Amino acid sequence: MTSIKLAPLDQYQSVYETAVEVTDLNYGNHLGNDALVGIIHRARVHFLDQLGASEHNLGDGETGILMADLIVNYKGEGFLFDRLSVEGSIGKVRSKGFRMFHRITAEQGRVIALAETGIVAYNYQKRKVVRIPESFVSKISDL
Repeated sequence: MTSIKLAPLDQYQSVYETAVEVTDLNYGNHLGNDALVGIIHRARVHFLDQLGASEHNLGDGETGILMADLIVNYKGEGFLFDRLSVEGSIGKVRSKGFRMFHRITAEQGRVIALAETGIVAYNYQKRKVVRIPESFVSKISDL
């Protein structure tokens, strides 16, 4: 089976802080993969909010986003009450989508995971993939 190896970025554009909660634990008593995906989702929502955007409105009142793909490289375990930093960056912008990169770390910089998501611009009323609004492109160009 082919494995995709992610590398951390030199710097990230945003940081979301959270903690591992009891509902995030799996039967191995550590952070579950489903909970990690949820934490990445929350970090993305907070990052977009910092940009004056949301998953349903990138700034033009019509264009939202969909996650097209997700790659996660697990590097360590997260345990109950671990304080997590979820660093995020937007990169590789194309006309109808972009890539987002995340590094999830616990105390003392212990890396829990690296993640990359493919995001596409989507019009929920028309139910189709559309171009990213120029207003959003200019916001992320300023980062």
